Amino acid sequence: MLSITEVRKTFNPGSVNERLALDGVSLNLKAGDVVTVIGGNGAGKSTLLNMVAGVYPVDEGKIKIEGQAVEHLPEYARASFIGRVFQDPMKGTAASMTIEENLAMAMKRGSNRKLRAGIRSKDRSCFCEQLSLLGLGLENRLTTKVGLLSGGQRQALTLLMATLVPPKLLLLDEHTAALDPGTGEKVLELTQKIIKKYNLTTLMVTHNMEDALSIGNRTIMMHEGKVILNIKGEQRRNTRIPDLLEMFKKASGRSMTNDRMLLAN
Repeated sequence: MLSITEVRKTFNPGSVNERLALDGVSLNLKAGDVVTVIGGNGAGKSTLLNMVAGVYPVDEGKIKIEGQAVEHLPEYARASFIGRVFQDPMKGTAASMTIEENLAMAMKRGSNRKLRAGIRSKDRSCFCEQLSLLGLGLENRLTTKVGLLSGGQRQALTLLMATLVPPKLLLLDEHTAALDPGTGEKVLELTQKIIKKYNLTTLMVTHNMEDALSIGNRTIMMHEGKVILNIKGEQRRNTRIPDLLEMFKKASGRSMTNDRMLLAN
């Protein structure tokens, strides 16, 4: 479903700030795979998602979604079939627009947009139905400006917008990291329900190693722009956090010293 082959990306080439972000990354996801991505700061996790989404052009390598080469497609073109939720709750929604206006935009993803009068009553009924699943009371606030919502409410809305029209691929970039623990847990629970409901192929970056081992069916670890661990099946089910740290040490030759990684469990 998603095929990434020998993708390389260097930022600021030829300058004193040159940085190799992805070093020949290859990864294949089957339809319905839910893959968690972990690694220390600067490992290349977010860069990988950005490359798939089309934020940056590839220097070398291929990216295919359902057999279609997308590495040269612009970001806006890929957005028609890729859903994305960012770490920052302020991204992914238009603060000056109402909840229903944001959802109306999301509903048009991947379709030809035509001029028509306002938001139809059947659209509002659909929005209310979907919002009620969030359990946050947003179905009663359709005309509220999104900028007035809390971070958790906004992130839940962004998640709904990203999946209102089920995408071919869902990208989650530490989408609960900026939320308080209780709200983050609620958004993560909603995420898993939506992924299961639509059988969404998903790449999810996280710093929480417990989540990395319990969510989805595969876990990959990145280090210095490379995938150094790829665990699934029985091996993953039997892996605990200390095991994961030991695997990292053996694969990279270094101990996991990132405090965020060590404490996020």
